[in-house]
Amino acid sequence: MDILDSQRTDELATLLALAEQGSFAAAGRSLGRHPSVLSKRMQALERRLGVRLVERTTRQLHFTSEGLRLVEKVRQASDLIREAEQEAAQGAQETQGRLRLSIPASMGRRWISPMLADFSLAYPEVVLEVEYSDRIVDIVGERFDAAIRIGHLSDSRLVATRLCDQYRLLCASSSYLERHEAPDRPADLVRHNCLGYTGLLDFPQWRLVQPAGKKVASVAESVRVSGSILSNDNEALLHAAIKGVGIIAGSDWHLMPSIHAGELVRILPQWTLGEAGGIYLVRPSGQYNTGAMKAFKQWVTEAFAAAPWRPADR
Repeated sequence: MDILDSQRTDELATLLALAEQGSFAAAGRSLGRHPSVLSKRMQALERRLGVRLVERTTRQLHFTSEGLRLVEKVRQASDLIREAEQEAAQGAQETQGRLRLSIPASMGRRWISPMLADFSLAYPEVVLEVEYSDRIVDIVGERFDAAIRIGHLSDSRLVATRLCDQYRLLCASSSYLERHEAPDRPADLVRHNCLGYTGLLDFPQWRLVQPAGKKVASVAESVRVSGSILSNDNEALLHAAIKGVGIIAGSDWHLMPSIHAGELVRILPQWTLGEAGGIYLVRPSGQYNTGAMKAFKQWVTEAFAAAPWRPADR
């Protein structure tokens, strides 16, 4: 039987009420129970422990020495539980405690690490435990407080906050385009050296989408590409693309800085690789968040709203 099951807690509550009120009648009034109910609870407690706790007469009630010792210990335990509840309630208001976060590896290293450093400086009482990984963690089962997810969400158990849009584009360096004529349509990619990210679910297929316009429905074309470098690391492919090895397809947050720096040029600008998605903060629950979680949600929402990789007009 668990120490905190309802039967045991009722028995111990009866014990404390008897010690404080001095009679079954008064204890019954304080607990909202008939005195006969409390008498049965005390009998059950004594039977379970195998010791007499209370001596009863028709007019008086006296605790035995064993009963008095138990009352003192239960009071101490009750005080500890009350303190724990107060600390938990206080944690919902104060920005302190620990946050366990799951962050995508590539984006985390490039963009989120500086955000977390700034957050830590602003909230030094919060301890951040951060796992950088491209695997999709089980937030509930692995006891994460929150995670950043990219793309499309499927886990309905999670509460998601959309931080910003995200889409994949195609780029190449000027040196590559000087040696190879830029593609005019998706089908032209079969004649190009396309750097392959093996982490894509449909690799080596590139599904290109032209978003719908005011009078035009969206169009999608799939092309089976090939290239001289395949990798599960986008950063390695980015270095190769900048060097002029081939065409890269990647997220805007990954490629836009190189476009702004003049290292890459966007090709097939009317097309994206797959449909546009989003970047999300996901949490197990939207209720009863700690003060630390509330502060982090507000912080990361504001940080992504001003994400420097987002162009005003793509």
